[in-house]
Amino acid sequence: MVDRELEPPMPVPMGTWRERPTRRQEQVAEDIKRFILDHRLRPGDPLPTEGEIGEAVAASRSSVREAIKVLSTLDIVEVRHGHGTYVGRMSMNALVESLAFRGILSRADDHKVLLELIDVRQLIEQGIAADIITAMDDDLRAALTALAAKMQKRAAAGEDFLEEDREFHLMLMRPLGNDLVLQLTGAFWEVHRIVAPTLNVRPQDGITTAELHTAIVEAAAGGDVDELRAAIAAHYEPVRERIRALAGDSTAPGTPGADQV
Repeated sequence: MVDRELEPPMPVPMGTWRERPTRRQEQVAEDIKRFILDHRLRPGDPLPTEGEIGEAVAASRSSVREAIKVLSTLDIVEVRHGHGTYVGRMSMNALVESLAFRGILSRADDHKVLLELIDVRQLIEQGIAADIITAMDDDLRAALTALAAKMQKRAAAGEDFLEEDREFHLMLMRPLGNDLVLQLTGAFWEVHRIVAPTLNVRPQDGITTAELHTAIVEAAAGGDVDELRAAIAAHYEPVRERIRALAGDSTAPGTPGADQV
């Protein structure tokens, strides 16, 4: 099999923390993704050998091997040494890594990335407020209330409650059955976990945030969509104000209010 004409590799800037794929690698990677789609392969399904893939996409084994490395970093494929290559889990690890890195870098700028991340999280939760209310039964209410109480206890003791906070938001959305929303929420929380130490959150901010989680549960249980959207907006305000304060901009606009979503 004769490989397609190779294009010269793109120059990689000094200090780049991950080698940039060449145009050739990117093209073969796109061809392999198309192969996965055309053959209706699912996460966990095995891929053919490098030689067989090469024949299918008209590329040499070395080109396929390099493209597989690119796809592996994105969790599109998974290389199991000694077993073969499989369709990956399609996780959001690459998204988390990119957003977290940008969020940390933004400390030298105006924390715009972090504010935008908060905006997106708030808009998603406010947008599905009616669905959250529909899913709110006694068991879910009890579980969320217990988590909020644990958060308040840890906040009063001066401890962080990131894990409880993350589980609260995942639990809030899990009954909706929307895998994409759940994955996005988990990805955003992983970014928050990485970036949180840079925010220097004050103890009182933590206590207030913990208490506002209880307000979210009560609003959802009350069945009023507008009240729930307002509670969600209020819950995000302390961290948004903290980010603005660190950026030296206490007047930056936030996301639209609950009645505008």
